[in-house]
Amino acid sequence: MEYDGVLTDAGQDVKFGRDVMAHAIGAACIDVMDKSCTEVCPVDCIYEGGRKLYINPVECIDCGACIPSCPVEAITVINSQTEGMVELDNATFFTTVLSGRDEPVGNPGGVSFAGVIGVDTELVSAYQTD
Repeated sequence: MEYDGVLTDAGQDVKFGRDVMAHAIGAACIDVMDKSCTEVCPVDCIYEGGRKLYINPVECIDCGACIPSCPVEAITVINSQTEGMVELDNATFFTTVLSGRDEPVGNPGGVSFAGVIGVDTELVSAYQTD
């Protein structure tokens, strides 16, 4: 079933007025992309950008299977205490038109339908690692 709501860049569901993003992948994933999280995700909701992975906030079922599988501890639970810009940027990957694309990634129903996206949000593209 396709999601019919509208998400803001912060993962807030405009139609229903609720937060739908529970997990996000942070800066530790940039230029690492181990992908072990994709192997344990039961709903195929972790998408591959150019430099990092992104969890679709609508398709994620909040099971948390991805958290212990990440060797760099990049996956966090998003809540009102979340401050990391890369984590908060996660929904942007799905709601905005990324470089070289004609439309947002949206909610294709799993990465097996969408394939590798291969580009990132502006924030991640410009992110400088140490």
